[in-house]
Amino acid sequence: MNDNNKTMNHIILLGDSIFDNAAYVEGEPDVRTQLQDVLTKEWKVTLLAVDGSTTHDINIQLKRLPKDASHIIISIGGNDALGHGGFLYESAMSVADVLNRLSQIGADFQQKYHRMLTDVISHGLPTTVCTIYYPRFPDAVLQRLAVTALTVFNDCIISEAVSAGIPLLDLRIICNEDTDYVNPIEPSVTGGEKISRAIAKLVIEHDFNSRRTKVFV
Repeated sequence: MNDNNKTMNHIILLGDSIFDNAAYVEGEPDVRTQLQDVLTKEWKVTLLAVDGSTTHDINIQLKRLPKDASHIIISIGGNDALGHGGFLYESAMSVADVLNRLSQIGADFQQKYHRMLTDVISHGLPTTVCTIYYPRFPDAVLQRLAVTALTVFNDCIISEAVSAGIPLLDLRIICNEDTDYVNPIEPSVTGGEKISRAIAKLVIEHDFNSRRTKVFV
């Protein structure tokens, strides 16, 4: 078959600076470029993710969805979590108060994430979501608090992925070394390469017609 007659697969990256990390790698390859390099020439990668975005902004990104899009990968939620950063320093009368507040935050995030994912899936394209990876704060106490709080957000993401029957990229496991980060919350070139290779493996190997959630790392 002539190469010009082959169907082009077109991956769309939605979300935040996990994908839109060019500003942080100082002229080195960003995630979009790294993913394009990993895949064969039958694949195209388009970045619609925007640094600083939250779940609310995915609807805006979807308005730019190309007509020839074949796969959607979403990494969102980290900035939603950062928006609740002040919670870590709030006073409380008891552990029950803390857990109740975390429960409220989690319920609010899950509603927003569910609406976002429903909108994305309505486009009828193979879709994948990512967990929120753990930050790399130099302060050990802050790091422990952040990791603990993020379990609430990640539980929502995992639950929504399973309910929708779509695959999941677990960035917590993929980006598990200090060198994967260029600062406490942004992926480095090394981290970006790991993310890119995991995405490439997923879109090539996963049977999206199975409607079953499989975790890729």
